[in-house]
Amino acid sequence: MSPFRASAGFTESWEHFRFEVDGRVAMVTFDRPEKLNALTFEIYADLRDLLGEIEHRDDVSVLVLAGAGRGFCSGGDVDEIIGKLLEMGSKGLLEFTRMTGAVVERMRRLPMPVIAAVNGVAAGAGAVIALAADLRILAESASFHFLFTKVGLAGADMGSAYLLPRVVGLGRATELLLLGEEVGPQRAVEIGLASRVVPDGELEQVARALAGDLATGPALAYGATKVLISRELDMDLGSAIELEAFTQALLMTTEDHAEFHRAFTGRQPPQWKGR
Repeated sequence: MSPFRASAGFTESWEHFRFEVDGRVAMVTFDRPEKLNALTFEIYADLRDLLGEIEHRDDVSVLVLAGAGRGFCSGGDVDEIIGKLLEMGSKGLLEFTRMTGAVVERMRRLPMPVIAAVNGVAAGAGAVIALAADLRILAESASFHFLFTKVGLAGADMGSAYLLPRVVGLGRATELLLLGEEVGPQRAVEIGLASRVVPDGELEQVARALAGDLATGPALAYGATKVLISRELDMDLGSAIELEAFTQALLMTTEDHAEFHRAFTGRQPPQWKGR
């Protein structure tokens, strides 16, 4: 555990989703299959807090998000969230929207790869959570629905209007966020919203295999790559090049970079340490 973490220990178990760590891969599984894994206030809060903890764990290098049953996540539960929001005042509503946004912000800030294994529907907040991942692997049954306008809300929610144009381009993002129409797996790949499509029965295996490959790789290099991609989105070229220069100079001092040279000259596979 990082010496710079506060004295509170890690949460041992999470009540509102399944959580496991195996071989440096952490897996969060939304586990309300009877509701297509619709989100509740408690799920949002737990996911936000988990994302705040996980970067301090020494036993995790990759995070995978998945959904149990026939869907990834169908967004906010109409009965348990939307109905209650209609009874709230402005203060409570702002606290809620800030909490949901914090989930995406922490996903993007997390200095490790995040994989979304999307089966079935990813709608509303579920679509944005998948969007916020670094890699999206889709089952053949998967579909995205950015349906906020269909419930009378702005298509810009939880950072979607920031992230989606940067993933698929401004024109396509405008179409998806305005119309809220279904995006199937093949179109998702065509427009860059998905990394690959696999048969439903192979989704978990493929996601775990990819996560396992990343988990045994150079963690500092992966983390730096993700951080730079996120930070440079709003930089001018000169600033981005300077940030990359400092980052590369720092990584050239790491054990992993020295390990590459040792392994290359010795004609051996590198043994990455993440240091």
